[in-house]
Amino acid sequence: MMDRQLQGRRSKALGDIFEIRIGHALDRYEAEGIAMIQKTPEPFKVIRSIGKGRFEGYFEKKGQPDFKGCLCDGSAIIFEAKHTDSDRILQTAVTDTQEKYFNQYEKMGARCYVMVSIALRNFYRVPWDVWKDMSALFGHKYMNEKELKPYQLTEICGWIRILDGIEIGKGEPDESTED
Repeated sequence: MMDRQLQGRRSKALGDIFEIRIGHALDRYEAEGIAMIQKTPEPFKVIRSIGKGRFEGYFEKKGQPDFKGCLCDGSAIIFEAKHTDSDRILQTAVTDTQEKYFNQYEKMGARCYVMVSIALRNFYRVPWDVWKDMSALFGHKYMNEKELKPYQLTEICGWIRILDGIEIGKGEPDESTED
């Protein structure tokens, strides 16, 4: 039992590191005027303070996708970050609640992705329409590194290029302004 708890804490810590690295990439994209994407806060209810800035509490509802924002062309983008030390990522890594949000955002035209980290070495951006159809596309409900390969992201000096390859339009000029 202890090994399982230790593995769970390790996986959570590595997932947190992946999200921090995504956050650094997002800061850079924002500074360059390419996108403004932010971490979605978890809805947390504080029960009581236990001192030194710490609190007891609970999560009020199941989590939404990790990141939401806007690209410089005005299009919405959302994505979930998933980390694994395995050689495959399971479709069930995305919760039913997250799936519901992805489907709703997709219907509204948002760009939807699952960002995958394998051992904090290889990084992938899987489009939601691929993720949700794993069984039909691959014959199973997971993706291995070979199946993830077309979605691999580059990393330059620690910067995971999470938006590379996404076509970002310039937006339409506002024709409603008068001369």
